[in-house]
Amino acid sequence: MQFLSAERRNPFGMSPPCDPGVHGGTGTGVPFTGKPWSERFFRTLERGDLVRNVDLDRREIVHGRTFFSYLHMCVPDHAPTADDYAAMEPFFDAELRAITAHILLPVGSRATAAVLDTYTARPSTDLDVDALHGSELRGSGWLVVPIKDPSEWSDGDAERLVDGLLELQSTDYRRLSDLGRFFPDDDPYLVR
Repeated sequence: MQFLSAERRNPFGMSPPCDPGVHGGTGTGVPFTGKPWSERFFRTLERGDLVRNVDLDRREIVHGRTFFSYLHMCVPDHAPTADDYAAMEPFFDAELRAITAHILLPVGSRATAAVLDTYTARPSTDLDVDALHGSELRGSGWLVVPIKDPSEWSDGDAERLVDGLLELQSTDYRRLSDLGRFFPDDDPYLVR
């Protein structure tokens, strides 16, 4: 691991000595880039108000409230096995909890199954990511919006995701409650 104090894309100041690859990023180090569908994917997220000023050529994305990661951050010299994913799960879980995410947007069937199994009471058996694409599911402390693998998008998938993201953001998706009413002063005490 290498300390990167000025890196805006890394909330921990650490970087693993490898780059992801299944969904892009091997050349840029930025998740979900370097694939034929990357431009459309990020333009869709931009229209869904999750990112701004996407410039993939310069490896820049103003992400503000959005953090990108992978279930398996390091690609071995073979396709990752179930054991490889299991070995990386504690790192993904720690990263997820450290950034205090409100909404999880798993991309693809494997990520959606992992998020459903780990962070919701909903099983991933008979998973139909096409049917779940862009829809809101309640999780255990998080909302989950599955995203179909961008390499498999067809007509309407981008619009469906944009509509789902904008609808979700128009609500109280943080699900905050003010417990300050139980205290003697007027200060709010917001919890999720």
